[in-house]
Amino acid sequence: MQYASIAYRQRLADRDITLSMSRPGNPFDNAKAESFMKTLKAEEINGKTFIDLDDARRRINSFISDVYNKERLHSALGYQSPLEFETAFAQNNPR
Repeated sequence: MQYASIAYRQRLADRDITLSMSRPGNPFDNAKAESFMKTLKAEEINGKTFIDLDDARRRINSFISDVYNKERLHSALGYQSPLEFETAFAQNNPR
């Protein structure tokens, strides 16, 4: 598992970041995160060249805020973007 390498886990531990992985025998614990990572890699990262770490951060943040949350339709949300889904939810559930 690429996210469970010793070096990766050590870098997280050095920064006081807790690693949460699926329990043995339960592949659904991180299904949403894994699905997102697959989309991010396929649609924004793979095959791209970034100038530096700041460029990568800017472009990935832009992908998440402008494409993934506003434009990309999600089957789990009735083929709406997350922004459309949240807006409709808020209108139907006033505080």
